[in-house]
Amino acid sequence: MDLAFFVSILAVTVEAGASLLYATIGEIYTERSGILNLGLEGMMLMGAVTGFIVAKDSDSVWAGLLLAILVGGLLGLLHAFLTITLRANQVVCGLALTLFGTGLANFLGRSYVGLIGPKFTGIWLPVLGDIPILGEALFRQDILVYALYVLVPLAWFFLYKTRPGLHLRAVGENPQAADALGVNVAGLRYLYTILGGMLVGLGGAHLSLAYTPGWTEGLTMGRGWIAIALVIFATWSPARAVVGAILFGGINAVQFRMQAAGTNIPAPFLNMLPYAATIVVLVMITWWEGFRKRIGAPAALGLAYVREEKE
Repeated sequence: MDLAFFVSILAVTVEAGASLLYATIGEIYTERSGILNLGLEGMMLMGAVTGFIVAKDSDSVWAGLLLAILVGGLLGLLHAFLTITLRANQVVCGLALTLFGTGLANFLGRSYVGLIGPKFTGIWLPVLGDIPILGEALFRQDILVYALYVLVPLAWFFLYKTRPGLHLRAVGENPQAADALGVNVAGLRYLYTILGGMLVGLGGAHLSLAYTPGWTEGLTMGRGWIAIALVIFATWSPARAVVGAILFGGINAVQFRMQAAGTNIPAPFLNMLPYAATIVVLVMITWWEGFRKRIGAPAALGLAYVREEKE
C-alpha cells in the first residue's frame, strides 16, 4: 500500500510539472535573448481556454493544442512588437499582457465552465511501462509528457552545443558585440519571444486538455508566475528547469493526496505549500552570493537595444 502510494505521488508529480516545464523552457529561451516577459500567467490562461474551447467544439484535442500554441505565439509576437520595435518597458508590457490575457480568457470561457470535453489520455509504453515503480510513473503518461522527454535534452543541446544557440546567448549577453559580428539581434529576439510564447501556450493547453481536463476561471492558479520564478531557480538552463518542475509538481501532488486523505491540516495551508516552497528556494538562491556571481541572468536582460546606441 505504501509503495502504491509512492508510485501514485511520483506519477502525479511528473504530470503536474509538465505544464510548468513547458512554460519555464519557453521563458528561458525568451530571456536568453534579452527579453523579459512577465505575461506568462495571462498567456497560459489563453492557451488553456483556447485549447479547451477548440477541442470541445471540434471534438479534437489536436486542433485545440495547435490553436493554443498559435495563440501563445501571437501573444509572444505582440510582446515582441511592443518591446523590440516600439522599445516599450518590458516589465510594464508583461504585466499588461497578464491582465489582458486573464480578462480575455475569463470572458471567452465563461460559457464553458464545468463542461466536459476530449482530453489526452495516458499511453502505456510497452516494456518501459513494465519497469517497477518508474515504469508506472514515467511511462504511462500522456503524449505531451512524453514530448518533454525529448524536448528538454534538445533544448539544452541547442542552447549550449550549437552555433544558433551561441548566437542566442550572445544576443542576451552582449547585443552590441553580436550585432558587430553580423547577428540579427532584433530578428533573434523576435524569434525566441514568439517561440517562448508558443511553449507557454502549449503549457496552458496541457492543463485544460490533460492534467485537469476542462475549463474554470483561474485554472493556472499562478503557474505562470511560478514559471518565471523557476527560470531563476534553473539559472536559465533547460536541464535545471526539470528539477524545479519536479519540486513544484511533487509538493503539489503531496498536498492533493493529503487533502484526499482527510488530514486535519487546513486545506488553504496545503494549497499554499507549492508556492511557499518556491519562495523559499528563490530566497536561498538569492542569499547564496557566490552562486549568483558564478551563474547569473543574461547581462542584457530587460534592456532595449538600438543599433545606433553605444555602450
